[in-house]
Amino acid sequence: MSSTPSEQPFIPIAKPQLGEDEKAAVMAVLDSGMLAQGKRVAEFEARFAALCGVKHAVAVASGTASLWLALMAHDIGPGDEVITTPFSFIASSNCALFVGARPVFVDIEPETCLIDASAIEARITERTRAILPVHLYGQPCDMAAIMEIAGRHNLIVIEDACQAHGATFEGQPVGSFGVGCFSFYPTKNMTTGEGGIITTNDDALAERLRLLRNHGQSQRYRHESLGYHFRSTDIQAAIGLVQLEKLGPWNEQRIANARYLSERLKGVRVPVVAANRRHVFHQYTVRVSGDRQVLQDHLSALGVGSAIHYPYPIHHQPLYRSLGYADVLPEAEAASREVLSLPIHPALSQSDLDRIVAAVNSFAGLT
Repeated sequence: MSSTPSEQPFIPIAKPQLGEDEKAAVMAVLDSGMLAQGKRVAEFEARFAALCGVKHAVAVASGTASLWLALMAHDIGPGDEVITTPFSFIASSNCALFVGARPVFVDIEPETCLIDASAIEARITERTRAILPVHLYGQPCDMAAIMEIAGRHNLIVIEDACQAHGATFEGQPVGSFGVGCFSFYPTKNMTTGEGGIITTNDDALAERLRLLRNHGQSQRYRHESLGYHFRSTDIQAAIGLVQLEKLGPWNEQRIANARYLSERLKGVRVPVVAANRRHVFHQYTVRVSGDRQVLQDHLSALGVGSAIHYPYPIHHQPLYRSLGYADVLPEAEAASREVLSLPIHPALSQSDLDRIVAAVNSFAGLT
């Protein structure tokens, strides 16, 4: 007798992949007695820099810290403007506020939900210092257009690649165009539990980032500048080294899962992958034209998890309203009403994928 949907295991929207290899790596660090900012961190930085095709990677405490430090290291502060997207996790723009700068929002492309590069130039002023594109859901922004605009206006490019480990634009890894910022939060394509990393080819910038993350120290108890406590640990790095070995196959599985879903789902708009990009599907996010909450409830009743990334564009958040933001950005506002993320993680079985398809398509048959 086949099980009913309620008797089947619930399919979560995300499932961190941590196994015996990661446990063994952590135990080796604990046994060594060297827990913070040691040899494992240095090895992890070198390996991650190689993944991104850059000279330097600087491990820090979180993805948010990576964005914050990248802005500080470029002396971006009060009176400066940072152009970014209104459709992202709020840390993307909040980090500009952290340093006293003002985020300036550019609307998104309706098909990809990425910042609309063709609309950036109209938002540049004499106060603009940087462009901060977000490689949302694991898909790279139009980096050719963004880098061309930045070059003509002498602007810094800080890539928020926190959802895009291993993604590429025209064959070039994200994090290698400007200064790259990555997160290793548990739900990311790879994790260190918490943590982040900054990638760059600039020797002087890398050195400044290392000072900033560690109280401004060039050597123990010699403080060259004001710095912060944003260090990584060898425990995090040990997990990261193991996860890096698995990232490639996991990303391929995410891409295959996305292809399977996109070829079969009905009644929703499936993700669009722009030309010349490797989308690594941190999230598989569809657009729902009807009542999204009704669909979510339907999926939940059938044992399929889902999530909304993101229910409010940043300029509609109470914080930004209180700061006087009154932008009208119709594409971001429409996306916030329509997006719904479905499970895509590499732990999904064939049966899980078929259940997701059946659950979504059964709702389409009811509407």
